[in-house]
Amino acid sequence: MVSLARYIRNIRKTGVKQWWHQMQYIGDAKAGTLVGTDQFGNRYFENLNPEDEVPGRHRWVDFAQHYNNATQVPAEWHSWLQHIRQPPPTEDEAMKNLSPSWRAPWVENLTGTRGAYRSYNTVVPKINAWEPRVAARE
Repeated sequence: MVSLARYIRNIRKTGVKQWWHQMQYIGDAKAGTLVGTDQFGNRYFENLNPEDEVPGRHRWVDFAQHYNNATQVPAEWHSWLQHIRQPPPTEDEAMKNLSPSWRAPWVENLTGTRGAYRSYNTVVPKINAWEPRVAARE
């Protein structure tokens, strides 16, 4: 449960403008240190003070675009947010030495948008719908 003192303390740390932004997009007042930014402009934060954050909710992302979609988070940052990897990708030696030439560029899931894939059916259907035929009356 969120305490009122924690809520007010975080508003004082971040300011009213940032508080309003957070309430619109993540629904909570959070204050933490900026850990890094990915290639799409998403900003990643962490707060390790146990009296300020609920355990397990001390890492979060501030999306660059106006809609929150988990497919906007690249894999390396997702693993950090979900505690699969302890150091963030900006500090992890394995991620710094990784060559991105072997993998395809990251693209968010476009399902439900204009950019979604739509197949075009060029095959004759195997089942034809019934069409009633009315005989002329005599």
